[in-house]
Amino acid sequence: MTDTAQIILALIILVLVFIGAKKIQGMKINRAFRTVITDLKQQGALDPSTAVPLPYATRAFFQIGLRDYRPKAVFYLVQYGIIGMTENKQFYLIKDVSEEMLRGRRS
Repeated sequence: MTDTAQIILALIILVLVFIGAKKIQGMKINRAFRTVITDLKQQGALDPSTAVPLPYATRAFFQIGLRDYRPKAVFYLVQYGIIGMTENKQFYLIKDVSEEMLRGRRS
């Protein structure tokens, strides 16, 4: 194989690995979205008066193990207006998200 073909092949593999990593990261953040929303539904946090604290809402300073996407998911869900946050850092569900949307299907 020529040098040019090897470089092109290496670049194609690099791009595919990058795309694959982004897909996996997206799947993990979607799973974290589902976890946060189901936690709030199970705890009955549907308005500010029933808001509950989420122990994983803030990032741990020092963490051993795999990356936890739940703090980032809470941040995004607050930004998107799906969950709300009270003054004392408790969370509640604003929009009722359908099960299809949680599974990743958009209608």
